[in-house]
Amino acid sequence: MIPAGFLLLLFISVDEVSSEKNCSYQDVLSYLNLTRNNELYFMTRPVKNYKQPTVVSLEVLLYAILDVVEKDQKFIPYVWTVMRWHNDYISWNPDQFCGIDNVSLPAEILWQPDLTIEEMTEKDRAPPSPYVTINSGGVVELQNDQVLVSTCRMHIYNFPFDIQSCNLSFKSVIHTARDIRLYPSDNSSEATEWSREVMRTQYEWLFLHMAVTTNNASSPTEQDMIIYTIKMKRRSILYIVNFLLPVLFFLCLDLASFLISDSGGEKLSFKVTVLLAITVLQLILNEILPASSNRVPLIAVYCIGIFALMLLSLLETILVMYLIDKDSHDNKENGNQSSKEECSKPSFNNCHTELHKQIQSGYMYELPADETSSELLSAAKECDGQRQTEENHILKRLSDDLREMEKALTLLLNTQNQENNPGYWTRVAQRVNKVFFIFYVTVIGVFLLLMFSRWSSI
Repeated sequence: MIPAGFLLLLFISVDEVSSEKNCSYQDVLSYLNLTRNNELYFMTRPVKNYKQPTVVSLEVLLYAILDVVEKDQKFIPYVWTVMRWHNDYISWNPDQFCGIDNVSLPAEILWQPDLTIEEMTEKDRAPPSPYVTINSGGVVELQNDQVLVSTCRMHIYNFPFDIQSCNLSFKSVIHTARDIRLYPSDNSSEATEWSREVMRTQYEWLFLHMAVTTNNASSPTEQDMIIYTIKMKRRSILYIVNFLLPVLFFLCLDLASFLISDSGGEKLSFKVTVLLAITVLQLILNEILPASSNRVPLIAVYCIGIFALMLLSLLETILVMYLIDKDSHDNKENGNQSSKEECSKPSFNNCHTELHKQIQSGYMYELPADETSSELLSAAKECDGQRQTEENHILKRLSDDLREMEKALTLLLNTQNQENNPGYWTRVAQRVNKVFFIFYVTVIGVFLLLMFSRWSSI
């Protein structure tokens, strides 16, 4: 005889086994009549009253900032989007199916809102999600990962210390507010917080904030729109190291070139080389910045200003070298003229040699052997008078030669003083160089102070 308690446990176990056999997702789908051949679910908007709009809840999270192309004005983010809406033809009691309260099924079986992004210029690169999730209350949820290529108006006036704001505007393609009403799932602070938690990469950009704005349609014929504004700041350290500092170093080299002598051509060639280096950096900058900017960026003003200052320094160097060359040309002409005068005058050695010869010729003479003493006496007197006359002539010529020598020595001393003391145009060039250096340093200091104060005030 079987005890009554054992039979009761047997019946309970049989009921549990039979109930477990009915607990499957296929049973839920069969109950809902969700098949690919049933056009009730995906052909039209799933409402029992056409006057009732479908409320679509939208949630957007920023997963990564892949790229920002300033030249093409493009913004490429990687976002997660979650859409939720209600299907009036889907509902079941979870208690009847062992507590099953949600089911995943292929996305093409059910109707989906035709939401698009107004700024998107290229097709989504990421494949769409193949499944949707439905719950027992009739709420359908669709999650997608999207790599968006969208347009974004870049404001590059403060480049590379700029802050950009790019919009992602979600709206329906054909449905108006009579059919679809859009509402954001999260507010701005919640969207920002969740985006920071899931953020994986930002490259050169630092994510700051995500603002959520809802533009509700004022009439049934218009469309609702949800705008997500992504605010981000550029990491400027690489641009400072690779661009701003090299330009500043070239400017310091131009200042150091004032220590080079102006007499040769090394200073001029050095300044031209530095100026060409700034031109190369300007060409690189032109490849980065967009051509559609309404205002000249500060970095362009920075480069053009330094280029203009260095060009002015080059022109000043050319002027100084011209003045020095002019002075040296005048000195050369004066030197040639004085050398001609010296060549026309007798030298001191020649004068001395001639004088010595003349004196010797006045005292040295031979006497004939057959002359008498009286004749010798008269001849001696006559010779003394002649000798005195010749000595007077010699002393006079010696005095004239000494005067010529004095003039020659005076001219020689004046020439040496001119060589030791710079000429008029050289002194003018030195004064111009000193005044310009003071002016140049002052203008550079004021210019850099204005530029860096403007950038630091951002």
